[in-house]
Amino acid sequence: MHSLLEWLSSHGVVESLIYWRDPKKSGPVFGGVLVVLLALTYFSLISVVAYLSLIGLSVTVAFRIYKNIVQAVQKTGDGHPFKDLLDLDISLSQDKVREVSEVAVAHINAAVVELRRLFLVEDLVDSIKFGVLLWTLTYLGAWFNGMTLIIIAWVALFTLPKVYETNKTQIDANLEIVRTKLAEISSK
Repeated sequence: MHSLLEWLSSHGVVESLIYWRDPKKSGPVFGGVLVVLLALTYFSLISVVAYLSLIGLSVTVAFRIYKNIVQAVQKTGDGHPFKDLLDLDISLSQDKVREVSEVAVAHINAAVVELRRLFLVEDLVDSIKFGVLLWTLTYLGAWFNGMTLIIIAWVALFTLPKVYETNKTQIDANLEIVRTKLAEISSK
C-alpha cells in the first residue's frame, strides 16, 4: 500500500486529479466515487457492491458480444477482447502482504498504546484535551452521520485545493489578518 501511494505521489497522479489538471480524468474519478458514497448513504454495502458488480458484468458481456459480432461480420480473428487483462498477473506477493501487514500492525499498536495512555490518564492535560475532542465529536456526530462527513470531505478534497490555487493571494491576505488577530487575542 505504501508503494502504491508513493508511486501515485511521485508521478503526480493524485495532485493532477485534485487540481483538475485534466478534467476528463478528474471528473469521472470525482463523480464515480461521489455516486458510490451517495449510494452507500441510501443502500446497504452489499446492495451497492452487488449493483456495481452487475453493471460491470453487463458492460463487459455486452462489449464481448459486440466484439464477437464485429469479428464475425468482418471475418477477423482478433481473439478475445480482454486477452491482455486476462494475462495480467494480479496475485499478491507474500513479501508485499507481509510488508503491508507489518505496517498496519505497527500503526495499530501505536494507536492502542496512545489510547491506553489517554484513557488511563498518564498525562492529565493530554487526557483532558482528548476528552474535549471526544466531547466535540459528540456534537459533530449529532449534526452529521459518518457518511455525510465522508461525502463532505470528498467534495472538499476536489474543490478546496482548486479554489485556493485560483484565489491564493486573497486567501493568504485574509489568513494573515486572522493570524494577527489571533496573536493579539492570545497575547492579551
